[in-house]
Amino acid sequence: MVGDGGDDMLSWDESVFREEAVFEIDHVPETFRHRESQLESLKYALRPAVRGSRPLNTVVRGPPGTGKTTAIQKLFGELAARTEVRTVRVNCQVDSTRYAVFSRLFEGIFEYEPPSSGISFKKLFSQITDRLVEEDEVLVVALDDVNYLFYENEASDALYSLLRAHEAHAGAKIGVVVVSSDLGLDVIDDLDGRVQSVFRPEEVYFPVYDTPEIVDILRERARRGFHDDVVGEEALERVAALTAESGDLRVGIDLLRRAGLNAEMRASKAIALEDVEAAYDKSKHVHLSRSLRGLSDSERALVRVLAEHDGERAGTVYDAFHAETDLGYTRYSEIVNKLDQLGVIDAEYADVEGRGRSRALSLAYDADAILDRLE
Repeated sequence: MVGDGGDDMLSWDESVFREEAVFEIDHVPETFRHRESQLESLKYALRPAVRGSRPLNTVVRGPPGTGKTTAIQKLFGELAARTEVRTVRVNCQVDSTRYAVFSRLFEGIFEYEPPSSGISFKKLFSQITDRLVEEDEVLVVALDDVNYLFYENEASDALYSLLRAHEAHAGAKIGVVVVSSDLGLDVIDDLDGRVQSVFRPEEVYFPVYDTPEIVDILRERARRGFHDDVVGEEALERVAALTAESGDLRVGIDLLRRAGLNAEMRASKAIALEDVEAAYDKSKHVHLSRSLRGLSDSERALVRVLAEHDGERAGTVYDAFHAETDLGYTRYSEIVNKLDQLGVIDAEYADVEGRGRSRALSLAYDADAILDRLE
């Protein structure tokens, strides 16, 4: 058995990893496989920026873990070599208001943060457009995870300001790439009419990777990240099968890293199936961890209350939430809607005897898994 002794054992200063960083979620691989047509579509939309013109606006859609963010990062990296093009990727899970989006754009353009207080949106906006015109630069903005702007009812205002910038300031050239992982969200239909009238985007779809593609990508990642012979074919195929089951490539990448750490814990030079199985319980919740990480304190409080009162009626949940946060029913209802849209909870209306229609709340994940990740 691997790891029982002798040459199969790691010494204290050895590692199974050649380059552990390639297993980080935000790592941009040198070779980006099985997304050639999507990259070509994005290049087509962005190409006018290289000629000094406004690029075509684009909506990028697809389930989580299908390569959308990596594609944007890869193309933005290539555009960064062009002095006439400025690229800024905004993580809308973190920057989920119009003001926060434009603060991030300011930072990307000026390379320092705007004042934390005392500057109006109008002033912030004009400083950004003034600089673009002065430097004769084209700005390409990626609103990554734009669904979070929709959850906060900020998407229409943010997009309207970006799309009409050239009218507010002649000569300002801004193109927008909108990226959404929420397949239940219709980006166009859910925008205000005033935005729909000026937003006619190209559309690029990223489907779930099939199993042979997953094996190919994970094998390449393992080749770069591990030393030779650390991952055998049996372990790799098991990681790929679990990844295909989840539909999220990030699960597989995280699973490889955790399985490697488990092998090191056993002082083994090779990953065994037991390392993969032991790691899967954490890796399968990579999407949940990411969703919880972006929540505010009050939103996390409601998730915690739901986990602790799972299966109890909505009134009991609200009472416990109010007791912990002192927030009213309107804010409670807004947070419920957001958590439902995120897929953290399921909120469905049901007929309740004596009370008419009432919303039934249930967790979309195991309560212990949620509580573990809230700590």
